[in-house]
Amino acid sequence: MPQITLPDGSQRQYPEPVTIADIAQSIGTGLARAALAGRVRQAGEEDSRLVDTNYRIDGDADVAIVTARDADGLEILRHSTAHLLAYAVKELFPEAQVTIGPVIDNGFYYDFSFSRPFTPEDLQAIEKKMTELARKDEPVTREEWQRDDAVAFFKSIGEQYKAEIIASIPENQTISLYREGDFIDLCRGPHVPSTGKLKVFKLMSVAGAYWRGDSNNEMLQRIYGTAWATKEEQDAYLHMLEEAEKRDHRRLGRELDLFHFQDEAPGLVFWHPKGWTLWQQVEQYMRQVYRDSGYQEVKAPQILDRRLWEKTGHWENYRENMFTTESENRYYALKPMNCPGHVQIFNAHLHSYRDLPLRYGEFGQCHRNEPSGALHGMMRVRGFTQDDGHIFCTEDQILDECVAFTEQLQRVYADFGFTDVLYKIATRPEKRIGSDESWDKAEAALITSLERAGVPYEVAPGDGAFYGPKIEYTLRDAIGRHWQCGTIQVDFSMPGRLGAEYVDANDQRRPPVMLHRAILGSLERFIGMLIENYAGAMPPWLAPVQAVVCNISEATADYAREVANTLRIQGLRVDADLRGEKITYKIRSHSVQKLPYILVVGDKERQSGQVAVRARGGQDLGAMSVAEFAQLLHTDIAERRQVAAPVANA
Repeated sequence: MPQITLPDGSQRQYPEPVTIADIAQSIGTGLARAALAGRVRQAGEEDSRLVDTNYRIDGDADVAIVTARDADGLEILRHSTAHLLAYAVKELFPEAQVTIGPVIDNGFYYDFSFSRPFTPEDLQAIEKKMTELARKDEPVTREEWQRDDAVAFFKSIGEQYKAEIIASIPENQTISLYREGDFIDLCRGPHVPSTGKLKVFKLMSVAGAYWRGDSNNEMLQRIYGTAWATKEEQDAYLHMLEEAEKRDHRRLGRELDLFHFQDEAPGLVFWHPKGWTLWQQVEQYMRQVYRDSGYQEVKAPQILDRRLWEKTGHWENYRENMFTTESENRYYALKPMNCPGHVQIFNAHLHSYRDLPLRYGEFGQCHRNEPSGALHGMMRVRGFTQDDGHIFCTEDQILDECVAFTEQLQRVYADFGFTDVLYKIATRPEKRIGSDESWDKAEAALITSLERAGVPYEVAPGDGAFYGPKIEYTLRDAIGRHWQCGTIQVDFSMPGRLGAEYVDANDQRRPPVMLHRAILGSLERFIGMLIENYAGAMPPWLAPVQAVVCNISEATADYAREVANTLRIQGLRVDADLRGEKITYKIRSHSVQKLPYILVVGDKERQSGQVAVRARGGQDLGAMSVAEFAQLLHTDIAERRQVAAPVANA
């Protein structure tokens, strides 16, 4: 007589073995209709596991009914939709061979071997067939086979790739197959009980992918799709993709003349004057943050001897990601990170405990040999600059430094327009160095720093580095995407490995604790995020060109030039457009460039010593004196006002 314990703690007894579907039905018909799977932990089992709705339970167990509202349920929907995709492809193109079809973020894909490329028209036909198969509401059933029988079966129906996958499973192992209609596929499961549960999906694109990820193998065709619990959720996701396309920093970089990439320097940025002006605003802002927070700015070499990287462990564990070079029979590497150089600067003097905490900051240029296929505009590059800082302190100082850093980081993010921040603490892994006492102190400091900030946070048990725990700070942008930027890490290892010491209050030498911290992370990546967050319409304090003065006629060209020069002398970034074009054309062209302000001058403005001011988005601010406009813009800058164009103009 199984006794089932539900998530709310209530218990139900059944006179005989019971399925997940039976349990859901006994609770209510609504839940029975919504059930996609179950999460079960039977007596004597340490962990729970996902199972199909027809899974039978013959003993006491903890059971949760999984629906589309659950993260597990959404993943099951997507995995089942990947199988539905393969089913539809086989219905339309019987000669196609199926390979693998996993779940990915926001969707799924399936790889196929086919004699010709799939076309957009093929994708439309496949999606239509998927809808037809889903409406048939065919049962999805699990079957258990012996490995060799499954290999023989898939070979007999011409599925050589699937047979190869199954043949790689250990001998004599029972495997599971899932059948829906005439289609059968290898899968661990679980899956939805019937195809009728799959109602909201869309095929997105097709791309190439090598079999087993090996470029020596056949190029397969990968069809990507997305699937959701509700149409509203899918519509919101597709809208976000449309917005992301409008805001793509690579496109805006070209259109706004900020930067470009080219094949002669893969993963490296060519900054144009306007883009470098934007860069300088970000860097100079962060340089002021350094000064205000007691950091001493330093600069370490780009290239360091192999022996130093051996001491840190990078040569052994990270060498394939490092650019290396040789000179006079010595091996060197371009630094992939700044911390070893900062330890060398610390080691240049013997420090007392009275000197601590000692804070170094560097806009350190790093290089990492990222795979070419992983490069993505400024979001993933081979050469980047970090707003990198390292704090050398005692264990007793960790808490105060972490509290101060979180407060500092929040102010910085708010100035850049990000107020929605997610916080995660990664705690001690199983394999680690240092005493439990040190780990207790470090983790408590990180937790307390967030509690003092009054923010919610998640804990990721075991996700810390071997040398210490860390906080990860993730930003949510204007269209809901997440970007992990800031971090603070507590390091008990590197200072000792590189011989860093200070003299404590008892005249004993001991290694300091090293806090690795960054707020923006990679400046390239952060600027790419800024561009996309604002759709290129940067706030006035960041905008490469803050205003342009446009003359209406040749007679007012000298006055327009005079106004622009007057504003430039005050440190404002102002251009003059003296082209012999109509004023409507000038206004339109500068609006497309997303300038914060357009100043128009004609005979009336020249005679009154004023300018007609238009704010971004077409807002007419009327006429004002040059001094009044200068004050307006200076206030924008001083208050770091977040002025951005409406999304419709993005």
